[in-house]
Amino acid sequence: MLIELRKGMTLHPCTYNAVIAPEKVMISALNNNRDLQRFLFLYVSGNYSRLLSSINRSSKNFEVRRAFTAHQLFTILKEASHTVLLLEHDPTLFDGAEEIMPQIAGMLRDIGRESLVILYAPAVDRSLSVLMRQSDHIIEIATDDDRIGTTMHRNSRS
Repeated sequence: MLIELRKGMTLHPCTYNAVIAPEKVMISALNNNRDLQRFLFLYVSGNYSRLLSSINRSSKNFEVRRAFTAHQLFTILKEASHTVLLLEHDPTLFDGAEEIMPQIAGMLRDIGRESLVILYAPAVDRSLSVLMRQSDHIIEIATDDDRIGTTMHRNSRS
């Protein structure tokens, strides 16, 4: 099972990916992949979601969980056993709980050994940069009005 973000940019199973991209890129990648309906998919958001209302969720295998604190997110991740885990980053979860961020990053990496893990955000912030340090891949897709275009960075992990 693969998720193509853009032509030539594909997310693979058994990896932890940090994706920084415009909302429409992630929504399109999820809505245009019919294979996702066959797999257990866990969508985790925080206090608010930019994507959820635009994602086609007709599959019975699509589960949504919301975390309102970093400790709730920790519990959700501890219980996760899905083929695909998409965590929509919400920096407000970590207000006053910065000490748990490295543990959550490690949990995402560990889950990524058996599942496709996507940590999504439309922009980088301080808490996202802590969480994505342990990712296998960091993918940044620039906005349409950005002259630089599309960039892709990879971290190599053993």
